[in-house]
Amino acid sequence: MRPTTSSAADSVETNQSKPALSCLNLRKHYDQGPAVIEVLRGIELTLSRGERLAIVGSSGSGKSTLLNLIGGLDTPDHGEVRLLGNAFSSCDDNTRGKLRNQHLGFVYQFHHLLGEFTALENVAMPQLIAGVPKRKALEEAAIWLGRVGLSQRVEHKPAELSGGERQRVAIARALVNKPACVLMDEPTGNLDRQTADSIQALLAELSETLSTSFIIVTHDERLAHSMDRVMILQDGLLQPKSVDASTPRPVMTDVGAEHD
Repeated sequence: MRPTTSSAADSVETNQSKPALSCLNLRKHYDQGPAVIEVLRGIELTLSRGERLAIVGSSGSGKSTLLNLIGGLDTPDHGEVRLLGNAFSSCDDNTRGKLRNQHLGFVYQFHHLLGEFTALENVAMPQLIAGVPKRKALEEAAIWLGRVGLSQRVEHKPAELSGGERQRVAIARALVNKPACVLMDEPTGNLDRQTADSIQALLAELSETLSTSFIIVTHDERLAHSMDRVMILQDGLLQPKSVDASTPRPVMTDVGAEHD
């Protein structure tokens, strides 16, 4: 069953013909005592609908900084981020918050689930924040938990779930509003290989069936090379990185299997 989401009240106007996301000359520096550290020196990026992009780079290269700018969690010194044609810099705080809630999803290496709530309640949170009635939000959350193979875990709290199950709950939560783009920071870093492969295959299937775009920051070469495109962040700039065609692509398995 393909998930469907009701339109939230006061939805933000978007142009679905625009790229899912674009970055225009993004720059960011930090002052470290008398020194000025230029972390990003003019990032240019356009992400198409349904495209899966991996960003790789050494530790300290600015990958997390870039992800925070893309997600509207931080402000660039120069340049802008556009989500479905909307520039964050031209939005007030309320509009920016609505854009992020309705059209961006976030998945981190550490799932950041709320421990006092069930898997079902955790996944429903973005819908509730968007103003969807509670009953409908819980119905959508249940559909998405089934979509990631966790129909039998809806009433379990995070402490009762395995690492792979918790990460799949986080993915369901990121997708419940059917965002244009999902940002992932080392999403498989704490998972075993089999679980990581099943998640990779799930992302590929979702990008195709729902036209969801993904930006994944990772050190995992196998994960990176399963994406449509790989870019490397080096010396404050994003450059294309060739994909090794010999790298094995994940095969879709039953994500509900108990192999976590």
